[in-house]
Amino acid sequence: MTQPNPIIDIRGLNKHFGDFQALSQVDLSVETGEKVVICGPSGSGKSTLIRCINCLEDYSSGSLIVNGVKLSEDNRDIRVVRMEVGMVFQQFNLFPHLTVLGNLTIGMVRVRKMSRTDAEERARHYLERVHIPEQADKYPEQLSGGQQQRVAIARALCMEPKIMLFDEPTSALDPEMINEVLDVMTELAATGMTMICVTHEMGFARRVADKMVFMEGGSIEEIAPPEVFFSKPESARCRMFLDRILVH
Repeated sequence: MTQPNPIIDIRGLNKHFGDFQALSQVDLSVETGEKVVICGPSGSGKSTLIRCINCLEDYSSGSLIVNGVKLSEDNRDIRVVRMEVGMVFQQFNLFPHLTVLGNLTIGMVRVRKMSRTDAEERARHYLERVHIPEQADKYPEQLSGGQQQRVAIARALCMEPKIMLFDEPTSALDPEMINEVLDVMTELAATGMTMICVTHEMGFARRVADKMVFMEGGSIEEIAPPEVFFSKPESARCRMFLDRILVH
């Protein structure tokens, strides 16, 4: 049952890129503290959907409410939402000329207007949270891909958002580095953070998700708790996708 005031409420969302419809009549509600995993084939609209939630893409029609703010073209509303929504991308998007500590503190100092001392204290706290406090003074090029992604997660957490979005955060990593990032995300989920994760890591999804969402052709084909989603998916397209992606 949908709660009266979900932290994210999407109704009839459509998104066009020219003549191409990337999202078609998407309905999705996310409750505070809920962990939602979105999966589906390439080009199904997963990344476009979460980019709309973080105002990185505008939408063509429908309704999108994030943390009580109805998103529109009003720049003030966009700034308010971005202050409360953290995002971790496929690529790490770290500033190569700044140290790890510099990458973490720049947003707090410039956006949150924190003192550098307070920002560094918070940054070191979140580097502890992602298990790389010893990397604070290194530059991104000195780190492994898994370490860089953990820095990106810590950077988002430093802004203390209410919602975290993950757009295939392990897809650019070597296989041996994937688990170290997923472990950090699993720990974050255990804290009660509201999370939406676009990922094909189904083992992670089974452990963490409260709700699974399957997208196809810009639409949501299926929404179910993981125990139902993985054992008795309703749609034939979802069953085909799971048969192909799951390791037997």
